[in-house]
Amino acid sequence: MTIMKIKFDAKKRVKLAQGLWLMSWFAVMTGVLVFGLGLFFKIELRKRSEMMDNKESHFVPNSLILMGILACLLNAFGGKICYDSLDPTKFVRWKAILKPYLVVCFLFNVMLFLTAIMCFTMRLALESTLANGLKSGMRYYKDTDTPGRCYMKKTLDLMQIEFRCCGNNNFRDWFEIQWISNRYLDFSSKDVKDRIKSNIDGKYLLDGVPFSCCNPNSPRPCIQYQITNNSAHYSYDYHTEELNIWTRGCRESLLSYYGGMMNSIGALVLLVWLFEMAVMVGLRYLHTSLGSLSNPEDPESDSEGWLLEKSIKETFSSFAEGLKSVGKLNKVEAGAEGGGGEAQTVATVS
Repeated sequence: MTIMKIKFDAKKRVKLAQGLWLMSWFAVMTGVLVFGLGLFFKIELRKRSEMMDNKESHFVPNSLILMGILACLLNAFGGKICYDSLDPTKFVRWKAILKPYLVVCFLFNVMLFLTAIMCFTMRLALESTLANGLKSGMRYYKDTDTPGRCYMKKTLDLMQIEFRCCGNNNFRDWFEIQWISNRYLDFSSKDVKDRIKSNIDGKYLLDGVPFSCCNPNSPRPCIQYQITNNSAHYSYDYHTEELNIWTRGCRESLLSYYGGMMNSIGALVLLVWLFEMAVMVGLRYLHTSLGSLSNPEDPESDSEGWLLEKSIKETFSSFAEGLKSVGKLNKVEAGAEGGGGEAQTVATVS
């Protein structure tokens, strides 16, 4: 039982081929768009790669770049087929490969759809990546003299200023690490000695944050040291007064930034996927309508086009049987090669 059968005359087939030709070249441009989105997102991730714990975050932008390249190649090839389909005599040379081409287009659309879904679900993987990366980066904030880490202070300060955030989860994360280098500590000072002795790891910890955590919108001069000490500042209560440092954690800020970006990219990729599906369906109708001409010698004769020649269940069953037959053929060929080798060995021995 054929599904979604449509009758075509010569005029309808020509309009279909012309429309698909235009759509194919427009799809090439959407492929360039997908490639550009992947490249843009990869660059944005690389800007803050020091804050990310692994390279898995680049899987989605790499997938977008690959999908963009494939979209350009497949649709350019499809445009050539549609152009030649205007002349049934030229279409004959494409008739044998059009069905495998449609199978490749179907697999491509499945991959494109999965890539769009990954754009929406990437936030979960990115959250743990940023949590570990930011925690590690904050520990290296003080290592301005250490090769390979001397850039971390500048990177973190610029990030906190740009995203208006402080620490990993919040500003209190800076209280738990030593972010001031020993070279800037006066070890003859009693306060420094007491703070180092009070910590079992021998670190200089204080209830303060780097200058990049300061909120410039606050009318009060920035209080970045002794934040939790009310007596150290005039008319100050850190419990009730709105702090003049950023209270939002950088992980949340970065997740919001990248999450919004990926939702927008995912929505665009879904629109591209819908357009690619429309092109594939149109090619299927063009293929079946030209292949079912009532009089192949008369290109002006009527024909019928359909989406599926059989029902969905029968189509998947025949596809599965085809895969099984291919697997059996490979096994038989491998067995024949093995048997020939054994026979040759026996002949040599005898």
